[in-house]
Amino acid sequence: MGSANEVLHWYGQLSDTVKRMLALARARQWERLPELDTQCSTIMDQLRAVEPREQLGAAERERVRELVVRIRSDQDELTGIVRPQMTRLMRRMEQLRRQQEVNRAYRPLS
Repeated sequence: MGSANEVLHWYGQLSDTVKRMLALARARQWERLPELDTQCSTIMDQLRAVEPREQLGAAERERVRELVVRIRSDQDELTGIVRPQMTRLMRRMEQLRRQQEVNRAYRPLS
């Protein structure tokens, strides 16, 4: 069990990590996204494990709500940037797979 401060800490960490992911996606720096995605998963595990000993006060609840709104907004924008990239990647992989099949079918017999 944790304190209200721990709950706020982990939501803040999640918000900061998603914000960094968004900045990297905007800059098309894809190589760091998997690392930060793993960090998000770890933070989510911590949030699930932290159950506040005391009820969150009105100020803490409001801060959590603000952080969740920011996280969702950043995630939505991140998804909007990453999804088209993933679609292009999947299309390219399919093209390469088909090209390999054609190459195998028409390669000279030795």
